[in-house]
Amino acid sequence: MACSITHSRSKDLVGAFLSGERPVRRVTVETNPERTINLPVQCRQCQDPKCVHACMTGAMYLDAGTGLVLNRKEKCVGCWMCVMVCPYGVITPSEEHKVAVKCDQCLSEGHDPACVKSCPTKALSFMPIGAFDKTVKKAFLSKFISGEEV
Repeated sequence: MACSITHSRSKDLVGAFLSGERPVRRVTVETNPERTINLPVQCRQCQDPKCVHACMTGAMYLDAGTGLVLNRKEKCVGCWMCVMVCPYGVITPSEEHKVAVKCDQCLSEGHDPACVKSCPTKALSFMPIGAFDKTVKKAFLSKFISGEEV
């Protein structure tokens, strides 16, 4: 919901629906078969992005300053080549606007993406991969040392 609001012209969910602006998903949530783990699936910001190589108009590009894979919507012709080659399946075709849509980490909104800022339980966080690795290792070691099931 926060992502939809951030990317709408009205910046208001009700206003977006009333104006006929349909929200387009940029992040999906996958659940394991036991329904015990929920995992957000979004653009991995690949260092060698297949979507950029497949884009015939140059709409998809790797921003050298931020390291993000971004889409120039005004150049996108809706050929969906980026959708077809994305190994993670995170680029969505917007039939309404005839452009490819993907997570841009709310680049224009500051440091944290809208989904992270609005998460009521603070279950989502935004950090560099190295910091994530350290966080996971620390949590694993803590559980292992205390004898909890890992």
